Amino acid sequence: MEQQNIDAALITCNANLFYTCGQVVIGYLYLSVHAPALLFVKRPNNISGAHRFSIRKPEQIVDLLKENNLPLPSRLMLESDELPYSEHVRLAALFPETEIVNGSSILREARSVKTPYEIELFRRSAALHAKVYHQIPQLYRPGMTDIGLSVEIERLMRLEGALGLYRVFGRTMEVCMGSLLAGDNAAAASPYDFALGGEGLDESLPVGANGTLLKEGNSVLVDMNGNFYGYMCDMSRVYSVGRLSDRAYTAHRVCLDVQDKIASAACPGITGEELYELAMGVVRKSGFADNFMGITQQARFIGHGIGLEINELPVLAPRMKQELQPEMVFALEPKIVLPETGAVGIENSWLVTETGIEKLTVCEEDILELK
Repeated sequence: MEQQNIDAALITCNANLFYTCGQVVIGYLYLSVHAPALLFVKRPNNISGAHRFSIRKPEQIVDLLKENNLPLPSRLMLESDELPYSEHVRLAALFPETEIVNGSSILREARSVKTPYEIELFRRSAALHAKVYHQIPQLYRPGMTDIGLSVEIERLMRLEGALGLYRVFGRTMEVCMGSLLAGDNAAAASPYDFALGGEGLDESLPVGANGTLLKEGNSVLVDMNGNFYGYMCDMSRVYSVGRLSDRAYTAHRVCLDVQDKIASAACPGITGEELYELAMGVVRKSGFADNFMGITQQARFIGHGIGLEINELPVLAPRMKQELQPEMVFALEPKIVLPETGAVGIENSWLVTETGIEKLTVCEEDILELK
């Protein structure tokens, strides 16, 4: 903020509030470059202490700043990419003599590099995430649908402490606790910008499981919520009902090869675009380019940052020039979809170190048969 001559930020979106002050409230954090931060709270009504103020409406903020002998900012940062238009206009109108700037990218870039505390929460989440995935084969019962198996996995996740919420950046992005894609539903196009879609159960939430009966020769891709401590690990594993075709196991091996290629090349200074091209080089040589990251609708990325939301920076995709930095955390998810079989592939969460990357989600990566 100081580098861009921004005097203060007014933060109100949940993920950014939690990141900056460790709380989710209905209210506003006034984050000044040269003065203590002030928290203005509408709900809950039990927050008290230094630098915390109970308010009924944001119009009270300016008077409280003046009462605390704080000058009004010349340049104020709002979360313009995330705020509804009416709220943005209302907050900007509080400071009629102030230049308003969009601070969403500044906050997203700051959140992309994790602190040691955040990384520790990732490690704890990854351990619990893997603990649940180890038990998935034992949850299967013959005659199950994808919804039935998904419910059992979600139940186990919650019993292990998953918070249930899967925060996603962007007003057009929605998902429940993750997705389970079986058979040809893995090829169903979705309006959401996830690696794979799925039809879903209803047109009001067109993503994920759709009631498909799990039958012999189906792959079952499990991509469930790893949110145990607010910081969300991302992990996908593939299971099978009986044995899959030889082509499916070959395709799965290609995805593991992509992962190995990225794991050996990723390091501070390399860009998301460069990593994407390395991955596509492996895929093109394999002959599976037409099935990579979908069939009729192909995702044009292989990975994304994770944190308080599931799609943070960096992004591993074409034209993404942001360089990896130590302490970034991202998910890498090469996947291939095969007609009449379903999806195969892998997804893990990775920490960028000083010299390379470290896998956080450690769990069996071969296709496991459901029994």
